[in-house]
Amino acid sequence: MQINRRTALLGAAAIGVAGTRHARAAKNYGPGVTDTEIKIGQTMPYSGNASAYGVAGRTQAAFFRMINDQGGINGRKINFISLDDGYSPPKTVELTRQLVERDQVLLMFYSLGTQTNTAIHKYMNQKKVPQLFVATGASKWGNPKAYPWTMGWSPDYHTEGAIHARAILEAVPDAKIGILRQNDDMGNDYLDGIKEGLGADGWKRVVADATYEVTDPTVDSQILQLRNAGVNAFLNVSTPKFAAQAIKKAAEIGWKPKHHLMSVSASVGAVLRPAGFENAQGIVTAQYAKDVSDPAWANAPDYKEWKAFMDKWNPTINPFEGSSVTGYASAVTLVHVLTQCGDDLTRENVMKQAASMHQLAIPMLLPGIKLNTSPTDYYPIQSVQLARFETDHWVLFGELQSRDVA
Repeated sequence: MQINRRTALLGAAAIGVAGTRHARAAKNYGPGVTDTEIKIGQTMPYSGNASAYGVAGRTQAAFFRMINDQGGINGRKINFISLDDGYSPPKTVELTRQLVERDQVLLMFYSLGTQTNTAIHKYMNQKKVPQLFVATGASKWGNPKAYPWTMGWSPDYHTEGAIHARAILEAVPDAKIGILRQNDDMGNDYLDGIKEGLGADGWKRVVADATYEVTDPTVDSQILQLRNAGVNAFLNVSTPKFAAQAIKKAAEIGWKPKHHLMSVSASVGAVLRPAGFENAQGIVTAQYAKDVSDPAWANAPDYKEWKAFMDKWNPTINPFEGSSVTGYASAVTLVHVLTQCGDDLTRENVMKQAASMHQLAIPMLLPGIKLNTSPTDYYPIQSVQLARFETDHWVLFGELQSRDVA
């Protein structure tokens, strides 16, 4: 990936050293910023039940190393401090306080998990520290009136849940719906969207709603519960480890419902391959980023740029793990925001620039999806497209569906 105008035209202008585009006004720095450095914090589950998502943090670290090697952002190198919280909210609180109060980071970036980010939500806003591009689709991250220092990045769970629910009703007229969901804010947010999408009449078709805890060893008993309830339309609201288990167990017992898998677990490398491709045929998900196992993207310029980055800077990561794409695209977004800040690298200006994205094209998002934010709209990505798993990759179908129609 080169820092040049060609890359900018691909929507990745954020990765360029763009100091010449900014008038050299007086420098204004917040914590963690000097003439040579921008300090950024993150918590990420590199261990524990959600460790599959750690690929995102490793990819972002590699991306920032590349940026630093190419001169940094307006001449400043990124000091990226990403710490393992094991997907444990108390640990997230401890490490976030350390990063904010001891390490004096400018902002927290893409910390992962609904429960973990909920644990620091009020703290970050009381401290007026950007909790930027939170790596969870909970609807609560788009509430600038109450929490002006917190912004999500991916499409929200409520919208996605509603889209899946409507698709289930359309595809299975005699649907007997079963839900598997994580017993936390993520699962509840998806459930609220599912209820909206089904409507009062559709909700009557739900014959089983099974939950699991993140500390559970398996979801085998929940899958048996759904099968035994006569479910023929399955909404799978689980994280990667449990999603793979659910797909595998369903195949083992010969249960073949219409299966919709939420986007948080749609990774070919982290979920479908471990579950067995033969067991995943026909599963439907919702996408906003490109599936790199899909040969349709092989000649796309942004795919080639991403692949070159992975080969050179991130070679130890399985490229088929979806977090290698979302981690990359979210890092491009952050570099865009920091580049736009110029020499006014305060926490206030970071949030101002993050809330000023208009039709921003970011590499590796699906065609037609652009980032848009404003002081009253903290949902950068608001569209998804349904996809069906065929052979060894996802195949898109239908049209983009957006938040405003959910």
